[in-house]
Amino acid sequence: MTRKGRRALTTRAAVGVPVQARGEIEVPISSVLAAFASEGTHAENTPEGAMMSEDDTRVDWFVEARFGMLVHYGLYSLLGRGEWVLNRESIPLAEYRKLAGSFTAEDFDSEEICELAVRAGMKYVTFATMHHDGFRLYDTELSDFNSVNACRRDLVEELVTSARKRGLKISLYHSLNNWMDQPDAVTALEDADACEEFIKNTHDRIKELVTRFNPVDVMWYDGWWPFNAEGWKSGQMNKMVSKIQPHILFNSRNCLPGDFATPEGHLSAPRPWRPWEACMTMNESWGYHRGDNNWKSPQEIVALLAKAAAGKGNLLLNIGPCGDGSIPKESVSILESVGEWLERNGECVFATDIFNYGLEKREPHHRADWSYQGPFTAKGTDFYQVVRHWPGETLTIAGLECNVRRVVLLGENRELPFTQMGNRVALKGLPETAPDPVCPVLRFECDREPSMYLSGGMRTPKVPHPPYDPAASDIQL
Repeated sequence: MTRKGRRALTTRAAVGVPVQARGEIEVPISSVLAAFASEGTHAENTPEGAMMSEDDTRVDWFVEARFGMLVHYGLYSLLGRGEWVLNRESIPLAEYRKLAGSFTAEDFDSEEICELAVRAGMKYVTFATMHHDGFRLYDTELSDFNSVNACRRDLVEELVTSARKRGLKISLYHSLNNWMDQPDAVTALEDADACEEFIKNTHDRIKELVTRFNPVDVMWYDGWWPFNAEGWKSGQMNKMVSKIQPHILFNSRNCLPGDFATPEGHLSAPRPWRPWEACMTMNESWGYHRGDNNWKSPQEIVALLAKAAAGKGNLLLNIGPCGDGSIPKESVSILESVGEWLERNGECVFATDIFNYGLEKREPHHRADWSYQGPFTAKGTDFYQVVRHWPGETLTIAGLECNVRRVVLLGENRELPFTQMGNRVALKGLPETAPDPVCPVLRFECDREPSMYLSGGMRTPKVPHPPYDPAASDIQL
């Protein structure tokens, strides 16, 4: 579009509100940044973006799922330098498009991916249908930049079919941002006409996606730069998707609350609690990176699962297939080990209750505490300790506000002798080395819902006090 036919954006247009006046307007950068930093939940977007009511059962399966697989695969996998490589290296768009001619996905096997998810104990799969680079992994009438043109395969259709066959729930990841198609987000920021076209194109993509793959279980937005909810017209977006698939769940990455929170890179449960899912990598990359060999061990993955379970949330764990579509052997080995561990010890992870603690004050769900040996989870009148660091022949837990009736070593289903004196429970005569190759788990059966409480003192003060931190700190639980 020529300069003559353009309308420069004011701050209101930058977040998607139509501009009344034409012509170039100088806007202070502070005003623009303030607009982008705002929540942007304009009244017209709020109803469709609000959190569900208490009697809405759509989310029940999600709350109980606990463990899911996220799959990042696309053209970027061919380069092996991460999914943001187009942006991070400022690769010319024409050069990047040529990669489609080398995209064969010859070893991409949706059956293998979904079978691995099942073996790992996962309950759902989230598949990146299009990342920010704009390359669709499905048949589309809106662009020729897709896997069907590149290798004659609709990878999303293959994955959805394989997941359904195994009873896995299906979540479709889709980026709102699109670096390839024009106008792009940068042009949309700079020009009001381009902005309207860009937002319409985004809505059209999503409508086509949920129409083509119906039913699925989750609409998983990502890539929400640079607009807020008003700019993306997120309320209209969710309403349109819900009209096509009334049962579907939304994450919160179109700048509306959605049906669940999606913390990334950490497992902090929302306070107050609502359904949530933490997305984490198996190494340090989402898309395949040939130089990233910093793999998490099965023990570390188990610790993540335990933390998710204690917060009654889900762990969405990523795999990044190689350029040919094959799954890195390290991912396979780690997930199989975690799946075997879950077969022995899964009761401490699935269908658990909130069992957390706070630092500054004791909140309603403050029933747990921390331990050098490993995290705690709970269910009903039982609590569990995932013993990441086996202490040897003696294990002691203090601060209990319940009576322990029985202690069982999961996996072996073996009852262990113990003694309880007041708030201290001690297990003695344990094996010198850990009895589970990944992480032993102990189940403590109690006379009521379990709780424990210690503080920074050697006894619990009889007056109001903080559990640990007397003021706000930068410690993240």
